[in-house]
Amino acid sequence: MTDELFEEALRLIQSKSEGVLQSELWKLLEVDSRKCSRIVKRLIDSGVVERHDFRKNGIKTFLLKSTKKRVINPSLLMAGEHLIPCVGCDRECVVEACELLLDWMYELAVSDFTE
Repeated sequence: MTDELFEEALRLIQSKSEGVLQSELWKLLEVDSRKCSRIVKRLIDSGVVERHDFRKNGIKTFLLKSTKKRVINPSLLMAGEHLIPCVGCDRECVVEACELLLDWMYELAVSDFTE
């Protein structure tokens, strides 16, 4: 099993605060369910993921949740003097069309260009 698949699985699980269903993870990773089970076992044994029983449409599967969040460099949340608007935002938006995020990205481009 490659470290790339392990890291990709971890990234996918960490990206969803509600977790990822194991029955969906193997599809997202584009691997068979057996290979996914080995990846999940390694994630659990490493202590970075926990597995909970879950029923979807009457079928038993597992909900995979991250036990730890990745540490993010705080400077990545800044554009010049401006904090990324997504922090604490409760809007339901489409990222590509979010005015606040587009303005923040523009500020980032301008501050990088002027430095």
